[in-house]
Amino acid sequence: MTLSPRIRQIFLLLPALIFLAVFFVMPLADNSARSFLTGNGGLTLSRYAEFLTDRFYLGVILETVVLSAVVTVISVLIAYPVAYVLVRKAGRLSGLLIFLLIAPLLTSIIMRTFGWQVLFARRGLVNQWLVHDLGILDTPLRLMNTPGLAIAALVHVLVPFAVLSIASVLQGVDRRLEEGALMLGASKLRTFFEVTLPLTLDGIGTGAILVFMIANGSFVTLVLLGGGFQTLPLLIYQQFNTTRDFALASTMSTILLVIALACLWLQLRLVRRQGV
Repeated sequence: MTLSPRIRQIFLLLPALIFLAVFFVMPLADNSARSFLTGNGGLTLSRYAEFLTDRFYLGVILETVVLSAVVTVISVLIAYPVAYVLVRKAGRLSGLLIFLLIAPLLTSIIMRTFGWQVLFARRGLVNQWLVHDLGILDTPLRLMNTPGLAIAALVHVLVPFAVLSIASVLQGVDRRLEEGALMLGASKLRTFFEVTLPLTLDGIGTGAILVFMIANGSFVTLVLLGGGFQTLPLLIYQQFNTTRDFALASTMSTILLVIALACLWLQLRLVRRQGV
């Protein structure tokens, strides 16, 4: 008895599907179900009503979105020139640049964050250099627990995702279109803004969505570096470990999941627009 190609594909995918269902889908479903259950096993939407009408919780959601948006904009602004150099100018050095680009991703996020602490702590290398070695300052700068340092650390981690997304699209741009614009009298700057940049908007959009989605759920960096932010992941951590209100924490987690799913939906729309 011979199996059809589709049946064989299903059998080949079955182990991965079972793994995802048991260790990914079921825990998420169980966590979301807790947010709808009352103490006696009934169903309720009161937690969502409370969360979505309370000014404090709405402020937390807004701060989470604003922080993610700021990190996304900075990451894309840094990533585009890097991607352009990587695709158009690097030549034989492109392999080395890609390695340097993804090297931070090969290190534990905790180790990377502690590296920022070593550099910018009150007795860290930067203050040691400014106060003792150069003598520029009399007292160390307060760099830890500042918003700028937390944002810089997030950007450092997330820029590679934007670079790789933009570079993959930039590599597929037909150079003859740019050459045609130059031959017709357009300057290099005008050619970039009217030809190259519009043709790479899909890569920019995909990279921005990836960065926004990951920044939206960032937790370890903000816990270790501070910055005074009150974001949804930090609030979920407090509910689980301090107040022990698991139902409310599940509600917040479900809202965060919905935001992530919305980002994935936007990314899927971009992929379909590219015809992949």
